Amino acid sequence: MAGSSTTATTPAWLIDLHPAQADLEALVLAGMARQPRQLPAWLLYDAEGSRLFETICEQPEYSLTRTEVALLESSAAQIATAVSGAGKAAAPVVLEFGAGNARKASPLLRALAPPAHLALDISRTALHDTCELLRGAHPQTEVLGVCCDYGSVPALPPLPALAGRRRLGFYPGSSIGNFDGDQARELLMQFRRLLGADGLLLVGVDQPKAVQRLEAAYNDAAGISAAFALNLLTRLNRDLAGNFEPTAFSYQARWQPEHSRIAMALVSREEQCVTLAGRRWQFQAGEPLITEYSVKYTPESFTSLAHSAGWLPLQRWSDAKGDLSLHLLGQADFP
Repeated sequence: MAGSSTTATTPAWLIDLHPAQADLEALVLAGMARQPRQLPAWLLYDAEGSRLFETICEQPEYSLTRTEVALLESSAAQIATAVSGAGKAAAPVVLEFGAGNARKASPLLRALAPPAHLALDISRTALHDTCELLRGAHPQTEVLGVCCDYGSVPALPPLPALAGRRRLGFYPGSSIGNFDGDQARELLMQFRRLLGADGLLLVGVDQPKAVQRLEAAYNDAAGISAAFALNLLTRLNRDLAGNFEPTAFSYQARWQPEHSRIAMALVSREEQCVTLAGRRWQFQAGEPLITEYSVKYTPESFTSLAHSAGWLPLQRWSDAKGDLSLHLLGQADFP
């Protein structure tokens, strides 16, 4: 994700629906009360977190972004044909959930030439910068941004660009892996609500691979992944009056084969007590604070998940190594 500063004035094309401070506090307190403790992954993406994540994507160990961009570039024309053949001939509006890297949307926008691209992201800074890049690169497409938690926003703003137009959801980066099975199913059902009865969904899905490769991808030698996770404590200190001492935690990324996922956590180095949002929290030595998961799906397991949420698989594209897939989904109950 991009991470440079935004301007002081919100441009007309960016709608700010970021969760209120009270909502943020409630989510964090609920996460701290869980066992093991786990906070929403989107909290990682403040301005500094977005900058660090963009740097992670450039590390040699982290191939997901490079693989996905290459696959989108090589398959964009086929995707556009499949989208046109799945219903109305007119190009749909593209809704990108988690608008991280402009390089991912650009191949689709070139191939589809949609009338509008609506980017949704929790990080206002990343959203602003990505939309600026897309607006310059694709002047034929109206580019709009909505700063929100797309997993819980009840409805999209009544934008003229969306009125009466079919919608194609785009969810890249294997971000679906940040959620456990029930959460992922609910998110896919939320996408159905936001995309409408005839909406389509294109999802990037990272697939299982050698454990050494997986763990290295989320714990790079340069230490950027660790800095990304530890920045969460800095955000909590700033936004929720926390007193976390980052040096009192170590970063850990481990493969959990029973769940087919990488678990990323900040592990307390010692027994300690921290204050957050006016409450005190006790950590035992070795106790983890889960920052995010990254579930890896086989094509079959993702298809099963999608079907359970009311989506029908239409077509799939994969890289030559079988590291990552792009799944095009239609709604199972739509004729």
